[in-house]
Amino acid sequence: MSLNFLDFEQPIAELEAKIEELKYLKDDSGVNISQEISRLKKECDTLTKKIFSRLSPWQITQLARHPLRPYCLDYLDRIFDDFEELHGDRMYRDDPALIGGIGRLDGIEVMILGHQKGRDTKDRVYRNYGMPKPEGYRKALRIMKLAEKFNLPIITLIDTPGAYPGIGAEERGQSEAIARNLFEMSQLEVPIISLIIGEGGSGGALAIGVADKLLMLKYSIYSVISPEGCASILWKDATQAPRAAEALCISSDKLYQLGLVDGVLEEPLGGAHRAGEDFFKGIQRELKRNLSELQNTTVKNLLSNRHKKIENFGSYIEN
Repeated sequence: MSLNFLDFEQPIAELEAKIEELKYLKDDSGVNISQEISRLKKECDTLTKKIFSRLSPWQITQLARHPLRPYCLDYLDRIFDDFEELHGDRMYRDDPALIGGIGRLDGIEVMILGHQKGRDTKDRVYRNYGMPKPEGYRKALRIMKLAEKFNLPIITLIDTPGAYPGIGAEERGQSEAIARNLFEMSQLEVPIISLIIGEGGSGGALAIGVADKLLMLKYSIYSVISPEGCASILWKDATQAPRAAEALCISSDKLYQLGLVDGVLEEPLGGAHRAGEDFFKGIQRELKRNLSELQNTTVKNLLSNRHKKIENFGSYIEN
């Protein structure tokens, strides 16, 4: 399978191409091909570690958007059991950009919500590139209220460029739907864990991201606006996106340092699109561990801690 190497990964791609070529050569050239392959693999690992130890915010943004990166449905298939999808907002229609339903996390019944971008062109159009409309967020709220009714913890998987900005979405109350979710999630009497698995873009991410525990994958991003959008506003030039990415502090390590996220989960060297089963098992363990902590807290303390967490976002000076 092609790994769709990004621009900054080209030196790695060249080495891996050489390794693949050697695998198909007959060992009759007088050269020990096995030893050469082993040497190139070590060289490739060393180079990959070097490149990934100094990624810029813009390069991390590219990784967060990688077309082969695991999406919500991949996590549903490999981390949760017995998932049963729920559809519709009971007001307008179903929104395929946002998936929700009930399932089990290693035997624990949970309610799961997540953005789904779509893997190929047809699916991306169907999923609206992971950008929900108001009906998507109203579906999410309906499902979260159902979780509260049956005392089920909520896990959300965030991966969206942002809420859909089309005229129809605005006419149907996009901003109100997002604001309503923020308000209601702050008061839900069940544990909420949010995991950013790719892009955490603007209010589209926040609408299912008000949580007791907010986690990020190492090469995911979280921002009030995309680097391209920020660059277009500040410098009237979308090509300044790398500069904007640096200024926005969108990477997981920066956000953790600022206290805006509660934990950063490791990815395989090269990114989550290179992940094997061990990666998904690790994510499952971390979700379960964080959930166990929250379930040992009373509802009163759960809400009190959540409100304090929200109030502590940002900083200000009183004159």
